[in-house]
Order: sequence, then structure tokens, then C-alpha cells
Amino acid sequence: MESMTQVFLGLVLCVIVVAHPHPTTAETNGKELIKEVCSLAPNRTLCGQVLSSDLLTSPNATLKDLAIISLRVAARNASAILVDTKMLINDDKLDPHIQQGLADCKETILDAESQLEDTIAALMVDMKTDTKDWLKAALAAIDTCDASIPGDDDVLSVKSAGFRKLCNISISVIALLNNPAAKF
Repeated sequence: MESMTQVFLGLVLCVIVVAHPHPTTAETNGKELIKEVCSLAPNRTLCGQVLSSDLLTSPNATLKDLAIISLRVAARNASAILVDTKMLINDDKLDPHIQQGLADCKETILDAESQLEDTIAALMVDMKTDTKDWLKAALAAIDTCDASIPGDDDVLSVKSAGFRKLCNISISVIALLNNPAAKF
């Protein structure tokens, strides 16, 4: 009977240990998680700024939260590019070809902004595989915008480079979210 009790207690102990795993890096959140995620990013400083930008969510953020934060920052950036594009379109001093390129660019930026919102929606309902596709589509849209305007030293080209950096942060976080085995 005593050995049965020991076996039972051993099983209970095993169940408790398995049911309540020890904290691991994968369970890290907030500032520590941001630091770990950004250690893998090409631009660590920008990554830290972006992922810490939501004062309510960032302190206790999970990977999913960080992905949403980064996507929202990228979407706001796309909105700012759209505002600039609309102002430039109305500049009568610009060559008509450039104005047409800006009009085309406006449409693709609207697409990029929409695709980022779709990425956020996909994350919120745990459709992780779709997030990568929507994010790639947003990057393709900004590439189309750049291609529609000649030169690479204009205001929009500079801003689109910033947009790409923000999307790359989102890509890094989503890659970790989609592939838990690749975490840190």
C-alpha cells in the first residue's frame, strides 16, 4: 500500500510539473521580450522605439501584441505618406508625368495601408499564415509606388524607405510568432 501511495504522489508531482512549466524565454513578455526581439532586428534602436511605443500594451506585451504594435506604427506611417502624396499631387508646378505617378502612388499606398489593417485583423483572429501574405502585399504596394515616381531622392522615396524598415520589424516579430521553435 505504501508503494502505491509513493507512485500516486510521484504521478501527482509529475502532473504538477508538466502542467505548470518553468518560465522560459518563450514566455518572456514586455521589456525583456522587446529586448530579445530587437536583438534579432537589423535596426535595433528603431525596433526598440517602435515596440515600446504603446505605453499601455508594451510593458506586458506578448509576441502577438508586439506584432500588432509594429503593424499599427507601419500603418500610421503609410497614412502619413498618403497625406504627403495628396499634397504633392496638388502642386501645379510639378511635371504632369510626376503628378500622374503620384496619383498612381496614392492608390498603391491606400492598398498598403489596407493590407496592413488586414494583417492586424488576421493576427487578431490567429490566422498567422495570412499575416505574412498581407505584409508582403503591403511591401509590394510601396515598391509599386516608388516605381511610379522617377528618381530616388524625392520626399516619398525617403519616407518609403522608412516604411520598409517598419515593415521589416513587423516581419521579424511575425516570423517569431509563426515559428515558435526559432525563438531566441
